[in-house]
Amino acid sequence: MAAPTQNAHQHWIAGENVSGGGEHIDVVNPATGEVVAGVPAGTAADVDRAVTAANAAFVDWSARPVAERAAVVKAISDGLAARNADIAAAVTSEMGSPLAFSRTVQAGLPVMTSAGVAGLAESFPWSEEIGNSLVVREPVGVVGAITPWNYPLHQIVAKIAPALLAGCTVVLKPSEIAPLTAAILAEITAAAGLPAGAFNIVHGTGPVVGEAIAAHPGVDMISFTGSTRAGKRVSVVASDTIKRVALELGGKSANVILDDADLGKAVKVGLANAWINGGQTCTAWTRMLVPASKHDEIVEMAAAAAAKYRVGDPNDETTRIGPMSSAAQQERVNGYIERGAADGATVAFSGDVIGLDRGAYVAPTIFSGVTPDAAIAQEEIFGPVLSVIPYADEEQAVAIANSTVYGLAGAVFGEADHALAVAKRLRTGQVDVNGGSFNPMAPFGGYKQSGNGRELGRFGLEEFLEVKSIQR
Repeated sequence: MAAPTQNAHQHWIAGENVSGGGEHIDVVNPATGEVVAGVPAGTAADVDRAVTAANAAFVDWSARPVAERAAVVKAISDGLAARNADIAAAVTSEMGSPLAFSRTVQAGLPVMTSAGVAGLAESFPWSEEIGNSLVVREPVGVVGAITPWNYPLHQIVAKIAPALLAGCTVVLKPSEIAPLTAAILAEITAAAGLPAGAFNIVHGTGPVVGEAIAAHPGVDMISFTGSTRAGKRVSVVASDTIKRVALELGGKSANVILDDADLGKAVKVGLANAWINGGQTCTAWTRMLVPASKHDEIVEMAAAAAAKYRVGDPNDETTRIGPMSSAAQQERVNGYIERGAADGATVAFSGDVIGLDRGAYVAPTIFSGVTPDAAIAQEEIFGPVLSVIPYADEEQAVAIANSTVYGLAGAVFGEADHALAVAKRLRTGQVDVNGGSFNPMAPFGGYKQSGNGRELGRFGLEEFLEVKSIQR
């Protein structure tokens, strides 16, 4: 906590910037260690004010025609597209994504997902007849959204776009590590015609603001994205009021490379998905499962591909891996790298970080000969660390892939029908076969301790709706 900085942001409540009092939280550029902004350290009283505003706005917003709500969501999407450069610069400065990645993914993906949601309005079954019953879908109410730092704007938009289309109003707590794009979004929502109070922002920490939102009796639903540990706490706090809870949590995804795979493609695409956003991605394919007979060959190929990943200043267009999001995350990732070596895995590749004498940088690392039960193969590291795990046969490969507490994502490479058959055996929410591209309209979410509920597209919209049967 610190005094307000020159570039201090504020809460956004009932359509206005609201001071958060004297205590502020510094926003630090992880590439330099310099403070770039500050946000207020919100309190339970700030949350209460925002929830009151959201409940007041719900009466009007939920009653508006679906077409009108869809037009506002589409206008928000258009506003996001117009602010691409501002959003990308903010994300890079607050959490270190390489600028090229920030432009295309961090700023670009929210445009696609929100436009896609707006486009659902006309064809979505808002009501249907079942026998003598009219079944209607109505907004769940006030949504408390709690979002992480790794994809700071995307994770917000993936919640608020469908929530607003459904007719809900929102109280958001963005990550205190990466809160800057939330202020840009507030400006965009106001310009799009969203009524005051329909979208509110309360900055602060999880234990204070997050728990106050989860516990508040005026909040009807919590949509949370973050660690499994924090998600468990949100569920406990929210349980006192029996509110709906949707959780998108951690992952430890497996990339299963079969005997009949195109190894060149499997390794290249597999490494890219393991180290996307510096490995700070819940769906990252951090376990590469390979036939034991081809282990050494694949490791050699992976190390050669890894050598092309330049670590450096995220504002440099040639950088592929920037700093970790914070010094704390840098320490966490380095701790796992040390643990992997100490536990007997072989360091097959360690990246070059020479000359990076400041900033939260880590050396991207590939471990070979990793055992399935090793800590680096079971626990979410959230950094550029890949574990190559040999398997004896296909049955063992599937067993290893399903052996963690997580089930968020994964991949299979092999002959098309063969790979699809294996993909269907993986206990995970989404699987890419032979590098299938990301679909922003497909359901996104996990099995097991990766969470529950789904985001994106029609399935994401359904999360924010109640179902009522009217018998006639």
